[in-house]
Amino acid sequence: MKRIYLIRHAKSSWSNPDLDDFSRPLNKRGKEDCPKMAARLVAAGIRPDLIVASPAKRARKTAICMAKGTGYAQEAIRFDDELYLGALSYHLQLLEELLHKVNVLFLVGHNPAITELGEHLTGSSLGNVPTCGIVGVEYPAQQGFSSEEGAGRLLFFDFPKKPASPTD
Repeated sequence: MKRIYLIRHAKSSWSNPDLDDFSRPLNKRGKEDCPKMAARLVAAGIRPDLIVASPAKRARKTAICMAKGTGYAQEAIRFDDELYLGALSYHLQLLEELLHKVNVLFLVGHNPAITELGEHLTGSSLGNVPTCGIVGVEYPAQQGFSSEEGAGRLLFFDFPKKPASPTD
């Protein structure tokens, strides 16, 4: 069984207009939402074999928060430059590569890529994955990962303002 958890970075700050997009940090809400979402994953028994994230500051901080919250070693987080502005094709290629090595992957990135990827993998209409939103996708053991559109099963779509846990 292969499982992918697509995680959009937590809410970022726009308080400093001089910062470039790559350098924007998390704001107060983002710093509060991220540990809550990590706790929801742990409560559902979800822990990563690997965390891969965009190196942009807000995604990096979200990945570190998810690692802390799930007991994953922060120094083992893999940062991939192409996750910052990479195309869907790159994301699919990366998933293909990584899911040959691990069973449970956390991919921390940005919109519109996270929403587009979630919709592509599951064939579901998600609309928009909000900040710190998580899309869980599963592939049966006999099939393994496939980048084919709609080949994955949507496990859940959770986000901070949604009161239900991923298992509900």
